Amino acid sequence: MTQSLGPVMLDLEGPSLTAAERTLLRDPAVGGVILFARNVENAEQVRRLCASVRAERPDLLLGIDQEGGRVQRIKAGVTRLPAMARIGERFVEDPEAGVALAADAGWLLGMEMAACGLDVSFAPVLDVESGLSSVIGDRSFGHDPEQVALLGGHFVRGLHEAGMAAIGKHFPGHGGIEADTHLKVAEDPRPLEALKARDLVPFARLAGELDGVMPAHVIYSAFDPRPAGFSPSWLGMLRESLGFKGCIFSDDLTMAGAHVAGSPAERAKAALAAGCDMLLICNDRDAALEVVGACQGLQNKRIGKLRYARARPDLEALGALKRWRRANAKLSELAG
Repeated sequence: MTQSLGPVMLDLEGPSLTAAERTLLRDPAVGGVILFARNVENAEQVRRLCASVRAERPDLLLGIDQEGGRVQRIKAGVTRLPAMARIGERFVEDPEAGVALAADAGWLLGMEMAACGLDVSFAPVLDVESGLSSVIGDRSFGHDPEQVALLGGHFVRGLHEAGMAAIGKHFPGHGGIEADTHLKVAEDPRPLEALKARDLVPFARLAGELDGVMPAHVIYSAFDPRPAGFSPSWLGMLRESLGFKGCIFSDDLTMAGAHVAGSPAERAKAALAAGCDMLLICNDRDAALEVVGACQGLQNKRIGKLRYARARPDLEALGALKRWRRANAKLSELAG
């Protein structure tokens, strides 16, 4: 039976737990921890950190942003993955090789993150690049929505082969705007039909395979005046029209694009009311404590389903696997 968890996912200050964090992690409103570069020295240290978190709360969901390219928190002791755009470029040259690389990237990522003690990496990026976005760019599999859906699907299946959940982002698509929602409120004025024909394609194709989805803090003003992560209309579409049954994660509620929803507690309540299952609140401990206070008594079963359920691979033994050696060599070469 899947265990219910609190809806708040927090960050940590450094590479080891503080006494205050040990106390905070025991709060029942806390359901997960996300690691950033400041928490990482190398893969073995991450494994020890995850073990220390689990010593406080064995049930917590442990996550990280480990996409490849410029978004790779753990660098020492794991494979340096290429940006997904490099896999997209290889696909254009050789479709069979590109598809195999996408699957191997998902599998290798899943195996390495599981070996480090993590449950999920927030990947793959399913945004369609348009040449405009400063924050997406080469994180995307490409400019063609069908290519993004195809390669994203193989990446998802690779993660699943490794026993790891797949979390697609940033629904319904962040690639069509220039602004970075970490820094400012962003608006995409395109009509819904234009979004359906392009940005929504990967999410529509893969809704039945994804275990989690993270909506964007973008306002798609022709459809709803609220950012997607605070919009019952957008998240209702994801559930009802696209048939998504997994866990919906808010993007970080401290980002500038989320501030339109009010105070930290008001953002949390708005995201939950819209349909989010888990709330990320990072880089602002006071805001996190406010959100934890606002979420007392709340629990969700979808979160626990994402926990890594297999026997974890041994970090030192991965090199004995033929597929790991092959994938490591090809992906490291592509990463340059």
